[in-house]
Amino acid sequence: AKYPLVTTVIAPHAPYTVGTGGLKIVKEVADELAVPVHIHLHETAFECEEWEKHNSERPIQTLNKLGLLNDKLLAVHYTQATDEEIKLLADTKTNVIHCPESNMKLASGICPISKLVASGVNVAVGTDGTASNNDLDMFGEIRSAAFLAKVSSGDAEVIPASKALYMATMGGAKALGLDKVCGSLTPGKAADIQAVQFDELETSPMFSCTSHLVYCTGRQQVTDVWVAGKQLLKARKLTTLDESKLLAKAKGWGEKISAAAST
Repeated sequence: AKYPLVTTVIAPHAPYTVGTGGLKIVKEVADELAVPVHIHLHETAFECEEWEKHNSERPIQTLNKLGLLNDKLLAVHYTQATDEEIKLLADTKTNVIHCPESNMKLASGICPISKLVASGVNVAVGTDGTASNNDLDMFGEIRSAAFLAKVSSGDAEVIPASKALYMATMGGAKALGLDKVCGSLTPGKAADIQAVQFDELETSPMFSCTSHLVYCTGRQQVTDVWVAGKQLLKARKLTTLDESKLLAKAKGWGEKISAAAST
């Protein structure tokens, strides 16, 4: 393949923006190409209520009837869940992508990941887009996922650091169907590695590497990154991209967007 690191999914935005007809086409194309489907599902109560008002069923029920609930579906957000729906997600092996900071910023609700995990649903961690997340810091997202699960369930023992880290690594790889390729440092898998600096005041002393990664680490502590064995970040400097050009381009687009917004 020309781009061996690139994989694709079918990504309709959400049931309420695509409609039942569009979802049928999504199912046909996904089956034909044998690729996963990524969709925002049950992100808000309003979305579910409106769909049910016009379709006499909740969005997940429509997707189930269309055959879209399976181990190739990435259901993003899922803040609105009943016990029956959680069982359905588990029975169909549907993946749930938890985006806690986006859900908090937009007051969308809280994905019940402790119940999902207890029921055997594969849960991964995501950020959503910059408009509703802003910093796209996966370390912050992992920490928020762990904390939000605890405070929302009233149980400090749910989603321990090890599980939160799993959701952000193997959980994500499994959701994308790439768990045989990446997600863990295992012989035969891609050498995807991050080096994190812990010998600083704010991270000293360290008693548990896993706990530190989940509760104490931010992206600013990542010093080096390798993807499939190729080093892309060295001593916090990009090795394949010109940082000054990227900053100039970002500034230019920021000015264009600001100008457009003010007209």
